Amino acid sequence: MMAEHYYIGVDVGTGSVRAALVTTDGTIVKIETKSISINSCKTGFYEQDSGEIWQAVCHCVKGVTSDLSEKEKVHGIGFDATCSLVVLDENLRPVTVNPDVGDDRHNIIMWMDHRAKDEADEINSQKHKVLKYVGSRISLEMQIPKLLWLKKHMPKTWSRAAYFLDLPDFLTMKASGKLSRSLCSVVCKWTYIYDGETEGWDANFFKALGLEDLALNNWERIGSLILPPGSKCGMMTSEAASQLGLSTETAVATSLIDAHAGGLALVAAGAKDGEDLYGRLGLICGTSTCHMCVSKQPLFVKGVWGPYYSAMVPGGWLNEGGQSATGSLIDHVIQSHPASAKCSHGDIYLWLEGILKELAEEQSLADVSYLAQDIHVYPDFHGNRSPLADPSMTGMISGLTLDTSERNLALLYLATLQSLAYGTRHIIEQLSSFGHAISSVLMCGGLSKSQLFIRIHANALGIPVFIPNTKQSVLLGSSMLGAAASSKEFPDLISAAVAMGGSAEAFEPVKELKRFHDGKYAVFFKMQKNQLEYQSIMKQSQTCN
Repeated sequence: MMAEHYYIGVDVGTGSVRAALVTTDGTIVKIETKSISINSCKTGFYEQDSGEIWQAVCHCVKGVTSDLSEKEKVHGIGFDATCSLVVLDENLRPVTVNPDVGDDRHNIIMWMDHRAKDEADEINSQKHKVLKYVGSRISLEMQIPKLLWLKKHMPKTWSRAAYFLDLPDFLTMKASGKLSRSLCSVVCKWTYIYDGETEGWDANFFKALGLEDLALNNWERIGSLILPPGSKCGMMTSEAASQLGLSTETAVATSLIDAHAGGLALVAAGAKDGEDLYGRLGLICGTSTCHMCVSKQPLFVKGVWGPYYSAMVPGGWLNEGGQSATGSLIDHVIQSHPASAKCSHGDIYLWLEGILKELAEEQSLADVSYLAQDIHVYPDFHGNRSPLADPSMTGMISGLTLDTSERNLALLYLATLQSLAYGTRHIIEQLSSFGHAISSVLMCGGLSKSQLFIRIHANALGIPVFIPNTKQSVLLGSSMLGAAASSKEFPDLISAAVAMGGSAEAFEPVKELKRFHDGKYAVFFKMQKNQLEYQSIMKQSQTCN
């Protein structure tokens, strides 16, 4: 290692913790990964253990700095994590969120936990003005419905809880000892108002929900000190420095949600200056997919979260769409098919894509996409996050037969990839209809490793898809936070992002495939419409009874 200065980016995803050692030009020197567990006590409930997560963070950070003799060379550390809810008592110890187990080990309600559906419906029925920043409908994946659920269903936990934190803020607290909150987390997931003119919590909103006790002591339970992403929330404490194997001279940056860290790095890929950060749609593709874009003016998009001022790019207005199940959907489709057992070695995705290539060659097809002409998937197996904002939506498949061969599985896999691209196209059309001008898409995450997934998106969307040459965009984004917080090499987050963003490879759409994808997209919409009609028919039948 020859660099003079380094930053560390830490990413806490759904199933693992990762850390990266990064140089001032955005080069990732070393990555360390450790799995974390998920507890599901009943359908729709997903929980984690903050103690286990912090131990995994310490393991990974020590791993990436093991060859670094001078720990003072790490000038800053940045954290990102899933937008999961951490519950702590007055001594910062865990408080259980599990209704069936007495111990406090599981003190995190995960982002994908859907226990608070009724509470989300209750909040949405009030049509409060704060909802205009979440596409007019709050998601049950956000924190206020979960807080309301806890107060209603776990009063002992509610009375013991002194602090509710987003998981990224829990990590900065552990590292710096400061109970600050990130502007990114509170405006995107907690209904905090920050629009360039007004800033603060809306007391009337919380009172209407029966959550007025959160306002006590200047809102300290959910956040009284709010800081912008990339600002220094403190220096590393001696305890944290010992646990992480770092120096107390390391600056701790205010965090980002994991998708937003990836979004920051994505829109910075190939950027020459801050102006290049606008007009691009970043797709952070993991278990779910988040769709992030930034505009210079506030644009309210029905069914899409935001606009959030300075939540990702300082001075920019962020809109965030998403698909609740993408990587998890593909895995589900594969694992539930009997032919998946026939792939006993290697990468099952490459195996399936190899089968598709053979089928296309046998049928003399110009592109593998044509193979799925008669198989259609509607992908909302875990509800629709955007733009319908309807968690009751479910998945649909048309074109099933009794065929259980590996070829059938490959076709179903292909149709599933296509359906995800059409879901993104639906989100882009919604963004465009409310004023966004999306000129390109940038991708990161596990799904972006598949060239088939990339090319299907480019062809289905009709615009270029860029893949950053630095593949670990989320880790890069969190390291940019550390670079900005150190304030030694870069004056602010935008300058750090542009300098560290790197370049990207372009995948251009094939014009000859437009008509085919237009047809399948029309089927996608028809399936969506049909499902809503099915729901209406069954509701009417229940009313008649």
